[in-house]
Amino acid sequence: MWLRRKALALLVALVAAGPALAAETNVAVAANFTEPAKEIAARFKQRTGHTATLSFGASGQFYAQIANGAPYQVFLSADLERPQKAEIEGLAVPGTRFTYATGRLVLFSRTPRLVDSGGAILSRGGWEKVAIADPKAAPYGQAAVETLLSLKLYDRVQPKLVQGASIAQTLQFVQTGAAELGFVAFSQVINEKGGSRWVVPARLHSPIDQQAVLLKTGANNTAARAFLQFLRGPEARAIIRRYGYEAR
Repeated sequence: MWLRRKALALLVALVAAGPALAAETNVAVAANFTEPAKEIAARFKQRTGHTATLSFGASGQFYAQIANGAPYQVFLSADLERPQKAEIEGLAVPGTRFTYATGRLVLFSRTPRLVDSGGAILSRGGWEKVAIADPKAAPYGQAAVETLLSLKLYDRVQPKLVQGASIAQTLQFVQTGAAELGFVAFSQVINEKGGSRWVVPARLHSPIDQQAVLLKTGANNTAARAFLQFLRGPEARAIIRRYGYEAR
């Protein structure tokens, strides 16, 4: 009887302590990873009790904010250069950087049959504007420029380019009709019904290896370290693959 009471008291104490043990982390997330990040954060909270508060935007803009003291503990970039730079410049915890996803670029239009399976629409013409993300701030924008250069179409297409501040705004340009075409992340339109698209062959641009890193501000944050560990686990990888990324 005494043992039962002791066990019950211990259980009550653990339940009461649960919320107090839960922690929170602020995560800067590249805009292309918005939907999978939301799913991963929800699953993370279910599994651990910790909260990952997500902010979305262009990787370059996030890096500038982090360098100026923005209160993020985790950085999920759309490239590997900025997390690597954060490590070199003492903004990140050494040894915590890893590739969480490799992205794919896609040429997308909301108009059915406008974009063909080989991307010939780019040279054929018959459209006024093509949207890309700012190549200085967004790796998917840089990949779009590299693709046009590989196809030897950049000089012809450049006067018709409209730039979004992030890949999210780039897709918005296409969805609202501000541009008939747009180079966006495959993950953004993988579940989109209708329209037309061309998944750009990976050989036409540098690999879009997206890396995560623990920032110095999160070195002692339990939730930040747990989130990165969860991101590398099987549940998160399954979600990442479902959105069209490669996940190691």
